[in-house]
Amino acid sequence: MKAVVLHEYGGPSKLKYEDMADPVAGPGEVLVRVAATSVNPVDWKMRSGAARERFPVQFPGVLGRDISGTVRTLGKGVTGFAPGDLVMALGSHAYAELAVVKATDLALVPEGLDLVEAAALPLVTLTGEQLVSRGTGLKPGETVLVAGAVGGVGRAAVWTAKKAGLKVIAGVRASQTEAAKTLGADAVLALDDKEAIAKLGFVDAVADAVGHETAEMLLGKVKQGGVFASVLGPPANAPLHPTVKIVPVMVVPDAAKLRELAEDVAAGRLVLPIDRMIPLQDADEGHAAAEKGGIGKVLLLA
Repeated sequence: MKAVVLHEYGGPSKLKYEDMADPVAGPGEVLVRVAATSVNPVDWKMRSGAARERFPVQFPGVLGRDISGTVRTLGKGVTGFAPGDLVMALGSHAYAELAVVKATDLALVPEGLDLVEAAALPLVTLTGEQLVSRGTGLKPGETVLVAGAVGGVGRAAVWTAKKAGLKVIAGVRASQTEAAKTLGADAVLALDDKEAIAKLGFVDAVADAVGHETAEMLLGKVKQGGVFASVLGPPANAPLHPTVKIVPVMVVPDAAKLRELAEDVAAGRLVLPIDRMIPLQDADEGHAAAEKGGIGKVLLLA
């Protein structure tokens, strides 16, 4: 098969499109002919070496977490799927024509959702959902501020919170406020507007997909006994807020929830903007574009 292979840490040019041996599905696994994958921040952080402590790459390595495609073969003991099924998953080694996925992590693509576009979903939708459901643990009627609300993770977090009956404040940059008004949040807050931040009262929880100085600022807006959940680790000033519970969230596969979120996307209830679709062999171009930020999802077509 063809795959995008990383032999050493570095810039986008380190991604090489080359031949690799076909993977084989073992017991409880499914071999998928990949239709598309997508570029996520964790991919370029792994490529550059910035994430080597948490996510080291074993060279030669194949990046990529999002998988959409067609079932090719089933490993021993796998039921519920058949060759030809259209599927998606939060997996690994997805920058390739073929990928092996645990059957328990695999979900059928719902009717009405394009197979290629399904590749935009797994990592960001599950991360956003788990940031709210597992991270904040809030009950209906409580208030959560979602930082980074117009990004893929943030959009899924806002949608999950509204479905759970929470009051949602969409935290974005001032330049993104108009886009944020389409998310269905109860309020929109410009996180780079000091006056607006000063007027913000205390919230029950923050669901953070931004980190850095913004996270440090928002931590001070969480009530005593509240929760600060983040996909980017605790803010640097966390020790100064001992009454706030800091909850790090690292996404885990959840096929049933992925299917549910995919149905929401297919029905138009949750929208994840896609900026471009490019061939897998142009993964370096996709990384360079996505790393600059400010765009929708970049899909790599295998």
